[in-house]
Amino acid sequence: MSQIKINYEDFLDLVDTNYRAFVEDLHSYMLENGCKATFEEKKTGLLGSYKYTKTKRAVINLLLKKHGLLVRIYGEYIGGYPDFLNTLPREMVDSIEKAGVCKRLVSNGCSPKCTGYDFTIEDKHFQKCRYNCFEFLVTEESQSYIKSFIENEIRERQL
Repeated sequence: MSQIKINYEDFLDLVDTNYRAFVEDLHSYMLENGCKATFEEKKTGLLGSYKYTKTKRAVINLLLKKHGLLVRIYGEYIGGYPDFLNTLPREMVDSIEKAGVCKRLVSNGCSPKCTGYDFTIEDKHFQKCRYNCFEFLVTEESQSYIKSFIENEIRERQL
């Protein structure tokens, strides 16, 4: 798969003008909180990745595809903010429900290094794959929740 490195400005230029301020705010927040950003062009669209420098593990990915801007959050520390998950709007919970199950958690069928997410929203139990569980389309409604989700995750990683 071809991967062409691009810079932040090239990425931002292609973001819908309705969401540019959101991306700029998120980019600044991630850098201010110890993350390193990389951007590249993939076959399916553009990818922006933010890794927490202390652990070198991804916190979020920004995916710019034909159908819109998506944010994938790697919620490795969701156990530290379970009440927040109960505040997510229906569209975001629907996205979580549609995500694939974690084969490692459900049937021990994935790589031993792979770890999915095991959590509850309201009374519903989820065991989802870490690669698409918290992948949300950026909308007018979801923007503030995505930012809060990321802030919770960063805060827990810094403890």
